[in-house]
Amino acid sequence: MPIHPRESDPAVPDPPAPAPEGAVRPPRGDLPRSGRPAGTGPDTDEEPGPDAAGGPAPTEDEHTVELKELEDRWRRALADLDNLRKRHTRELERERTAERSRTAAAFLPVLDNLELALTHAGSDPGAIVEGVRAVRDQGVNVLELLGYPRHAETGVPFDPARHEVVGVVQDPDAPPGTVVQVLRPGYGDGERQLRPAAVTVAKRE
Repeated sequence: MPIHPRESDPAVPDPPAPAPEGAVRPPRGDLPRSGRPAGTGPDTDEEPGPDAAGGPAPTEDEHTVELKELEDRWRRALADLDNLRKRHTRELERERTAERSRTAAAFLPVLDNLELALTHAGSDPGAIVEGVRAVRDQGVNVLELLGYPRHAETGVPFDPARHEVVGVVQDPDAPPGTVVQVLRPGYGDGERQLRPAAVTVAKRE
Protein backbone atom coordinates (compact mmCIF):
# COMPACT_ATOMS: atom_id res chain seq x y z
CA MET A 1 0.00 0.00 0.00
CA PRO A 2 1.57 3.29 -1.02
CA ILE A 3 2.32 5.83 1.77
CA HIS A 4 1.34 9.41 1.04
CA PRO A 5 3.31 12.24 2.61
CA ARG A 6 1.52 14.09 5.48
CA GLU A 7 0.47 17.59 4.62
CA SER A 8 1.52 20.26 7.17
CA ASP A 9 -1.18 22.04 9.07
CA PRO A 10 -0.66 25.80 8.83
CA ALA A 11 -2.28 26.33 12.29
CA VAL A 12 0.22 24.11 14.06
CA PRO A 13 3.77 25.44 14.09
CA ASP A 14 6.59 23.24 13.15
CA PRO A 15 8.70 21.95 16.06
CA PRO A 16 11.93 23.86 16.45
CA ALA A 17 14.97 22.39 14.96
CA PRO A 18 17.31 20.79 17.46
CA ALA A 19 20.05 23.18 18.54
CA PRO A 20 23.61 22.21 17.91
CA GLU A 21 25.38 20.61 20.82
CA GLY A 22 26.87 23.22 23.17
CA ALA A 23 24.79 26.11 21.86
CA VAL A 24 22.72 28.33 24.23
CA ARG A 25 19.05 27.99 23.59
CA PRO A 26 17.14 31.31 23.40
CA PRO A 27 14.26 31.78 25.82
CA ARG A 28 10.92 30.56 24.72
CA GLY A 29 8.26 33.13 24.12
CA ASP A 30 5.46 30.98 25.39
CA LEU A 31 6.87 30.76 28.95
CA PRO A 32 4.99 32.90 31.52
CA ARG A 33 6.84 36.03 32.57
CA SER A 34 7.26 36.92 36.20
CA GLY A 35 5.14 39.84 37.46
CA ARG A 36 8.15 41.29 39.31
CA PRO A 37 10.54 43.45 37.27
CA ALA A 38 13.95 42.09 36.72
CA GLY A 39 16.52 43.06 39.26
CA THR A 40 14.04 43.59 42.08
CA GLY A 41 14.35 41.66 45.30
CA PRO A 42 11.60 40.18 47.38
CA ASP A 43 11.44 43.32 49.63
CA THR A 44 10.99 45.87 46.83
CA ASP A 45 7.25 46.43 47.38
CA GLU A 46 7.48 46.78 51.19
CA GLU A 47 7.03 50.21 52.80
CA PRO A 48 10.24 51.88 53.94
CA GLY A 49 10.90 51.60 57.67
CA PRO A 50 11.33 54.54 60.03
CA ASP A 51 15.10 54.39 59.65
CA ALA A 52 14.98 54.80 55.84
CA ALA A 53 14.13 58.54 55.65
CA GLY A 54 14.51 60.19 59.06
CA GLY A 55 17.58 58.43 60.36
CA PRO A 56 17.72 56.33 63.49
CA ALA A 57 14.81 56.68 65.89
CA PRO A 58 15.63 58.37 69.24
CA THR A 59 16.34 55.92 71.97
CA GLU A 60 14.89 55.90 75.45
CA ASP A 61 18.14 57.32 76.88
CA GLU A 62 17.92 60.37 74.60
CA HIS A 63 14.36 61.04 75.75
CA THR A 64 15.47 60.76 79.37
CA VAL A 65 18.30 63.27 78.82
CA GLU A 66 15.96 65.77 77.15
CA LEU A 67 13.44 65.40 79.96
CA LYS A 68 16.11 66.02 82.57
CA GLU A 69 17.31 69.13 80.72
CA LEU A 70 13.77 70.55 80.58
CA GLU A 71 13.23 69.79 84.25
CA ASP A 72 16.51 71.51 85.14
CA ARG A 73 15.57 74.61 83.14
CA TRP A 74 12.16 74.69 84.84
CA ARG A 75 13.75 74.49 88.30
CA ARG A 76 16.18 77.29 87.47
CA ALA A 77 13.30 79.48 86.25
CA LEU A 78 11.41 78.87 89.49
CA ALA A 79 14.50 79.76 91.53
CA ASP A 80 15.02 82.99 89.56
CA LEU A 81 11.38 83.95 90.05
CA ASP A 82 11.59 83.31 93.79
CA ASN A 83 14.75 85.40 94.08
CA LEU A 84 13.10 88.23 92.14
CA ARG A 85 10.07 88.14 94.45
CA LYS A 86 12.25 88.25 97.56
CA ARG A 87 14.33 91.12 96.17
CA HIS A 88 11.20 93.08 95.27
CA THR A 89 9.82 92.53 98.79
CA ARG A 90 13.04 93.80 100.36
CA GLU A 91 13.15 96.86 98.12
CA LEU A 92 9.49 97.67 98.83
CA GLU A 93 10.02 97.39 102.58
CA ARG A 94 13.12 99.58 102.32
CA GLU A 95 11.17 102.25 100.44
CA ARG A 96 8.37 102.14 103.02
CA THR A 97 10.86 102.57 105.84
CA ALA A 98 12.54 105.49 104.10
CA GLU A 99 9.18 107.17 103.46
CA ARG A 100 8.15 106.79 107.10
CA SER A 101 11.47 108.26 108.17
CA ARG A 102 11.07 111.28 105.87
CA THR A 103 7.53 111.90 107.14
CA ALA A 104 8.54 111.61 110.78
CA ALA A 105 11.54 113.89 110.23
CA ALA A 106 9.26 116.54 108.73
CA PHE A 107 7.33 116.74 112.02
CA LEU A 108 10.40 117.05 114.25
CA PRO A 109 10.46 120.88 114.02
CA VAL A 110 6.78 120.90 115.06
CA LEU A 111 7.61 118.96 118.22
CA ASP A 112 10.61 121.19 118.89
CA ASN A 113 8.42 124.29 118.77
CA LEU A 114 5.87 122.67 121.07
CA GLU A 115 8.63 121.95 123.55
CA LEU A 116 9.79 125.54 123.29
CA ALA A 117 6.26 126.90 123.85
CA LEU A 118 5.78 124.74 126.93
CA THR A 119 9.13 125.88 128.32
CA HIS A 120 8.12 129.56 128.15
CA ALA A 121 4.52 129.03 129.27
CA GLY A 122 5.35 129.70 132.93
CA SER A 123 7.13 132.99 132.40
CA ASP A 124 4.55 134.46 130.02
CA PRO A 125 1.17 132.64 130.06
CA GLY A 126 -0.24 134.91 127.36
CA ALA A 127 2.47 133.92 124.89
CA ILE A 128 1.44 130.26 124.99
CA VAL A 129 -1.53 130.95 122.74
CA GLU A 130 0.58 132.56 120.06
CA GLY A 131 3.14 129.78 120.36
CA VAL A 132 0.57 127.01 119.93
CA ARG A 133 -0.98 128.81 116.98
CA ALA A 134 2.41 129.08 115.32
CA VAL A 135 3.09 125.40 115.90
CA ARG A 136 -0.33 124.56 114.43
CA ASP A 137 0.44 126.57 111.30
CA GLN A 138 3.79 124.87 110.99
CA GLY A 139 2.16 121.42 111.18
CA VAL A 140 -0.40 122.41 108.54
CA ASN A 141 2.42 123.56 106.30
CA VAL A 142 4.21 120.23 106.70
CA LEU A 143 1.09 118.30 105.68
CA GLU A 144 0.63 120.55 102.68
CA LEU A 145 4.22 119.92 101.58
CA LEU A 146 3.53 116.20 101.86
CA GLY A 147 0.56 116.60 99.49
CA TYR A 148 -2.31 116.94 102.01
CA PRO A 149 -3.65 120.50 102.04
CA ARG A 150 -5.97 121.61 104.86
CA HIS A 151 -9.68 122.29 104.23
CA ALA A 152 -11.61 124.32 106.82
CA GLU A 153 -13.62 126.75 104.68
CA THR A 154 -17.09 127.96 105.66
CA GLY A 155 -19.79 129.36 103.40
CA VAL A 156 -18.94 126.95 100.59
CA PRO A 157 -21.48 124.51 99.11
CA PHE A 158 -21.55 121.10 100.73
CA ASP A 159 -19.40 118.57 98.83
CA PRO A 160 -19.85 114.91 99.85
CA ALA A 161 -16.38 114.14 98.51
CA ARG A 162 -14.76 116.65 100.89
CA HIS A 163 -17.25 117.10 103.73
CA GLU A 164 -18.80 114.85 106.36
CA VAL A 165 -22.08 116.15 107.78
CA VAL A 166 -22.29 115.89 111.57
CA GLY A 167 -25.23 118.25 112.01
CA VAL A 168 -27.84 120.40 110.27
CA VAL A 169 -28.61 123.87 111.67
CA GLN A 170 -31.13 126.59 110.96
CA ASP A 171 -29.20 129.69 109.88
CA PRO A 172 -31.12 132.46 108.14
CA ASP A 173 -27.88 134.16 107.09
CA ALA A 174 -26.47 131.09 105.30
CA PRO A 175 -27.76 129.78 101.99
CA PRO A 176 -29.34 126.33 102.30
CA GLY A 177 -26.92 123.47 101.72
CA THR A 178 -23.79 125.44 102.58
CA VAL A 179 -21.18 124.80 105.26
CA VAL A 180 -21.90 126.83 108.40
CA GLN A 181 -19.20 125.57 110.75
CA VAL A 182 -16.12 123.32 110.49
CA LEU A 183 -15.78 121.14 113.57
CA ARG A 184 -12.75 119.20 112.33
CA PRO A 185 -10.62 120.22 109.34
CA GLY A 186 -10.08 117.87 106.46
CA TYR A 187 -6.78 117.11 104.73
CA GLY A 188 -6.05 116.02 101.20
CA ASP A 189 -8.05 115.78 97.99
CA GLY A 190 -9.45 112.93 95.92
CA GLU A 191 -7.50 109.70 96.20
CA ARG A 192 -4.92 111.43 98.44
CA GLN A 193 -7.46 112.45 101.04
CA LEU A 194 -6.49 111.68 104.63
CA ARG A 195 -9.96 112.46 105.94
CA PRO A 196 -12.96 114.68 105.04
CA ALA A 197 -13.86 117.78 107.00
CA ALA A 198 -16.52 117.35 109.67
CA VAL A 199 -19.03 120.19 109.17
CA THR A 200 -22.51 121.45 109.99
CA VAL A 201 -24.71 122.42 107.06
CA ALA A 202 -27.47 125.01 106.78
CA LYS A 203 -30.89 123.43 106.70
CA ARG A 204 -32.81 123.54 103.43
CA GLU A 205 -36.19 125.26 103.41
